[in-house]
Amino acid sequence: MKSMRQSAGFVILLILTAAAGCAKPPSDAIEAAEQAVKNAREKGANVYVPEEYAKLEGKLTALKQELAEQEGKFAPFQDYGKVEELATSTAQEAAMVASAASQKKEEAKAAALQAQQVAQEAVTSVHDLLARAPVGKDRAAIESIKSDIEALTAALTQIQGSIDREDYQAAQAQAKAIDEKSRAISAEIQDAMAKVKAGKRSLK
Repeated sequence: MKSMRQSAGFVILLILTAAAGCAKPPSDAIEAAEQAVKNAREKGANVYVPEEYAKLEGKLTALKQELAEQEGKFAPFQDYGKVEELATSTAQEAAMVASAASQKKEEAKAAALQAQQVAQEAVTSVHDLLARAPVGKDRAAIESIKSDIEALTAALTQIQGSIDREDYQAAQAQAKAIDEKSRAISAEIQDAMAKVKAGKRSLK
């Protein structure tokens, strides 16, 4: 009787060992999930859809934690079903996040190019306005304005540099700053021109 129990125990042990041999981490699925998350980041997901990307990283972390938990168990009790499920869902979600990021990036590019054009037109406008402004006695002020306009013209190259690097958010910020500064200088020139005209009228 004892011998039969021992034999039965041995058979059960063999079954468990065989089952453990079949329980292996889904390496391909895990690698696919990691690559999908990496691809989403390369598409700019961390910049253009940061909340979605943060959730994606959270899922990848949960996947790795589940993998570590299963690997830490005694072989017969390892179960990688949840690991595979997390890997599959992470890869699928990463593909959607990457697609959304690509769309947002294209929208940001279009906005950056439009902002660049507005900034270029603003600098051209203030340059033309200065050319029509009377120098008068305030030559030092005119020279200072010229220097500011030259700086704005040089700054336009920074916008193109940001666009070339695909840093469209920076390009928009730079373009906005140039446009605002150009408008401020234009207002200053127009105010000076108005004062000159008013002075000429008072002399008549």
